[in-house]
Amino acid sequence: MPGRFFVRMLSSFFGLGYAPFIPGTFGSLGGLALWYAVRHDIVLQCATLVIVASIGFAVSGRMEKLIHKKDPSVVVIDEVAGILITLIAIPLSLKAVFLGFILFRILDTTKPYPAGKIQYCHGSFGIMGDDIVAGIYANLVLRCILALSIV
Repeated sequence: MPGRFFVRMLSSFFGLGYAPFIPGTFGSLGGLALWYAVRHDIVLQCATLVIVASIGFAVSGRMEKLIHKKDPSVVVIDEVAGILITLIAIPLSLKAVFLGFILFRILDTTKPYPAGKIQYCHGSFGIMGDDIVAGIYANLVLRCILALSIV
């Protein structure tokens, strides 16, 4: 299969998915670093999200087929997209970023409806979909917390 190297590198977000433990958290941290680079420009945040999600949909299903495993833990580009969604257009503060990261990891792990159902789909939709839902939920919860000044 041509492009195996690129499929592996992009789906693992340049190797972060090969971390020996909690690769999803490492992928989320990689996404956080990417968000940090574009944090001051909402247009750039949106463009970055579209590019990452598009690449994720293009490569994650191929990686699943390449290693013959459903939703392999080495694929973390879905976490990158999820954390980008979590923090998109969120007011910049250390508190918001930290809380967004924690919320996303909790929601990505617990998979509230419909994320849990989507996860069982094969291919890119199953891999990317649950993290997109978790990112949307985390963004909404974070907005509520910040609006209510709970923390």
